[in-house]
Amino acid sequence: MAGFVLIHGSWHGGWCFDPVADLLRARGHTVVAPTLPAMGGTPEDMAAITLDEWGEFAAQHCRDLKAALGGGPVVLAGHSRGGLVVSTAAERDPTAMDALVYICAMMLPSGVSRAEFKVLEEPNPDFDAIISKVHGGVATVIDPARAGPVFAQLSPPELVADVLPRLVAEPHGPRAEPLALTAERWGSLPRTYVECTADRTIPIASQRRMQAMSPGARVVTLDADHSPYLSRPVELADALEGAIPA
Repeated sequence: MAGFVLIHGSWHGGWCFDPVADLLRARGHTVVAPTLPAMGGTPEDMAAITLDEWGEFAAQHCRDLKAALGGGPVVLAGHSRGGLVVSTAAERDPTAMDALVYICAMMLPSGVSRAEFKVLEEPNPDFDAIISKVHGGVATVIDPARAGPVFAQLSPPELVADVLPRLVAEPHGPRAEPLALTAERWGSLPRTYVECTADRTIPIASQRRMQAMSPGARVVTLDADHSPYLSRPVELADALEGAIPA
């Protein structure tokens, strides 16, 4: 059995993984799905938080879980913006985890930030229209009334209705920080990329561009929206299990 540390994407919290976490636990695995520091916090907290701090936060959860499992395998997975955190954690301490999974996530090469990658993407006006800056640009928020068709158009409506009111302000700073990765550290870990073909937030063309920019990942394809933990939880659980090193 393995351990999983699941890192949520923008505006969400660890709670978004509940359906998948329940499935993995039922299969005998241990799952930790924390909410990143400063999410929905004060303007001061959100202005101060850094991508490096988020990376260390995730790496420490992996260390703690590995210790609790007596050194057993730990898979670190991130959804959407959570991919930045996964990469940063792996670069900080590649011994803390045994494999990485990017779930329709930011798998960017060294030197590139989320903000810089957006310039390379095709225009996505429906996604851009639901985002607003707050606190002088320190953070952004999502319009929950319009987010469902962008985030989760294939997901059960009752689950989407439960999720959208829980979205919080997202610190902007980490999205603007370029990654600093090396082949010796981040690159030493096996990677899986779970691409979602019906994603309206990070379209499949963007996901495949990232795969080309950071080659070497095993690819799992799901017919899913941007919320595969809601729309395809069994298939996502299978993909996560498939990332456990032999």
